[in-house]
Formats: sequence, C-alpha cells, structure tokens
Amino acid sequence: MTTVDRTPPVAPTPTYASALEYDRDDVVGRDAHAVMERLVRLYQDSGTDQAEEQWREPVRNYSDPQRFRDELDAVHRRVPLPLAMSCELPGPGTYKAIQVADTPVLITRDAHGVIHASVNACRHRGNELLAEGVGRAKRIVCSYHAWSYDLAGCLLGVAGEKTFGPVDRDRTGLVRLPAEERAGIIFVGLTPGRPLNLDSWLGDLEPLLAGLGLASCHHFSTRELPGPNWKVTVDGYLEGYHFASLHPTTVFKTNLSNIAAFDSWGPHQRNAFALRPIAEAVTQPPEARDPTACVGAIFWLFPGLAISGGWRQHVAVSLVLPGRTVEESRTQQVILLRHPPADDDERKTADTTRDWFHDVVLDEDYATGFGVQRGLAALGGTDFVFGRNEPGVQHFHRVVKGLLAEAVTDGPQ
Repeated sequence: MTTVDRTPPVAPTPTYASALEYDRDDVVGRDAHAVMERLVRLYQDSGTDQAEEQWREPVRNYSDPQRFRDELDAVHRRVPLPLAMSCELPGPGTYKAIQVADTPVLITRDAHGVIHASVNACRHRGNELLAEGVGRAKRIVCSYHAWSYDLAGCLLGVAGEKTFGPVDRDRTGLVRLPAEERAGIIFVGLTPGRPLNLDSWLGDLEPLLAGLGLASCHHFSTRELPGPNWKVTVDGYLEGYHFASLHPTTVFKTNLSNIAAFDSWGPHQRNAFALRPIAEAVTQPPEARDPTACVGAIFWLFPGLAISGGWRQHVAVSLVLPGRTVEESRTQQVILLRHPPADDDERKTADTTRDWFHDVVLDEDYATGFGVQRGLAALGGTDFVFGRNEPGVQHFHRVVKGLLAEAVTDGPQ
C-alpha cells in the first residue's frame, strides 16, 4: 500500500532585511536597544520575564454564550478598535469594509483625505452598501434602490424622490461611528457618539507605535483566516512557551522558545522574543548588537491587533475579531512593506513572507486552537492555568476581566 504524505506544505522561512532605519538615540532606538539588553541577560540566565504568580481562568469563560455577549458589550462596543492600517486606505476616495461580530463597518477616506466610519448599511432598507474588502469609490451607491452617499456618509441622492416623497437628508445619512487615525492605524468605535479618547487609550505606547513608521508603509496583501473562539485565538499570540513544541520546523528555527521580555502599556502589551542570533550577540559589546536581528518584537494593541516585524522591512499585522458566535473568530492577516516591490525578486521575497505567516498561523497555531475548541465543553467545570512564564496571556485576561467589571458598574450604553 502506498503511503500518502498529507502534511500541508510550509513556505520557506522568510529572510528579513534589517529594519526600519532609526537613530539609536531616538525613542524607538533607545527602546529597541534597551529591550535587546534585557533579552541578553535573560538568555544568559536561561530565563524569561515572569508574572508574580500563576493565573487560573475558568474554561467556561471561553465557551459560555452569555459571557461572549457580555464581552462584546464590555470590550468591543466600548473600546477603540484598531480595524485598519492607514495604508489600506492609501488616498482620497478609498474605503475598507469589515465585519466585526454583528456590526458591519465601513471606513472611508473622503476627498480631503479625512477618515470617516459608519455602519455599512443603507438607511433606506438596511442593505449592505459595499462588500468586505478595500477599494476606491467617488461615492457610495446602494445596489438595492440606488440611494447614494458621499464618503463622509451624507445622503446625496434618492432615486425617484418625486414619487418616493421628500427625505430629510440631515437625518438620513449613514449611521456614523467615531473614527480616528493614529500612528498608521485607524481606530473605530462601534458605539455611535462614544468618544475614542485615543490619547489616554494609547498613552505612552503611542510614540513607540509612531516610531514604527507604519503610516508610510505599502499595503502588499490581506488574507482571511478562520479561527476558534476569539480568546482561544488571542492566547496563542501572547506567549513563546509553545515555540519548540508546536513549531519545531518553522518558528523555532528562528525564535528561541520560552525566552521573552514583556512590557505593558495600559491594556496593550509587547512580547519581545529572543531570536537565534542572540547567541552571538552576547559575545559582542552592547553598541554592536543589532535588535532587528536578535529581537522578535510583537506589539499587541488590545483587544486584537498584533504587529510583528515592526523594526523590519516586512511587517505582518494580524487583526483578530470575534465572529458571530462564541465558537468562531476571524483574522485578517495583512502584510505591509516599507516600499512597493521594485522588481520580481522583491515581489517573490514578499510572497515568501506572506505565505510563511499564513501557513504557519493557519496550519499550526489555528489548527491547535480548533483542537482546544473541541475540548472546551468537556472541560467546562475546570480551569486553564497560565504559568508565570506567560505574563502576556495573564495580562490580556486581566484586562478583559476589568472591563467586564467596569461595564457592570457603568451600566448599559
């Protein structure tokens, strides 16, 4: 009998050009080298940054439908959501349509380059105005009855208005959502009229985000990945404890396992993983060490945006969103480049980066997440235990718990 190898192919490991150019003495340079030195010490001690103690999380918090609805209300309908990268809407007359749980969102850049967001539904009969994805448009026309809107969401035209009857345009524009652009990221609030307050939301993290230069990047590709419960999915992004066991032929070839420097800024965090060249860096003087070669920094904007490779020429951004039910999530995996590919070789290199991230995340991380999902019901009366070496996972669940408590205190919106 012939044996068929059903192991899915994995794209070659991408090679990363060194970085974003920065001044060693600017905010990004100082931060990068400080993290580099912390990782060197952790490597020398065979250690990793640790939480004060373990954290126990009831398994039912992943599977309970009411808990899921409460999280949507307390988290996704209250906090600024990073739903697009600025370069996905690269100029006037561009848009991005995206579904967030049960809310269809339309983000637009008007003729003056100003960002707007609204519910992606016609005010006449609620038809979806634009299909999910990015594109260009001078105006938005509903395919159902041809009502039209400008890119700020104002009602422009009503087909056959003479027979339809007069329409109050001031009251019949698209349902506006708060939106603002910072550091190359577009934030949207799902509750109309609720301020974003990005200064306090981003806090001291904003200068580091701005220093990544995401606003000037080129949008190379977007791929959609199905996932399990949104918190099962998120957990995998926030620790490197699993690299050796889950990714022996992929991530573990470039990243050491269970060695990371952890930082947090309010609800947000960064896990800086040790890359294999750190073994050589420990023998070099500090001024000769290159953070872009030795540090795999993943910035995590709560509740669901991972920025990987922000100090390099290729940046992988993963936007994790809850699905319509407790058992599903969806991820947009966006590849950004510092400049558009100049030739076929640069395009092939970018293709390799795109394919590697897609295959590893889908075939290894998310396949494991679906395995976790299948066991949740049977483990309903037990707890998951997050180790001291998983401070990022602990921090995420602590923030979710705090927002749920805060929502109870504040009451409904």
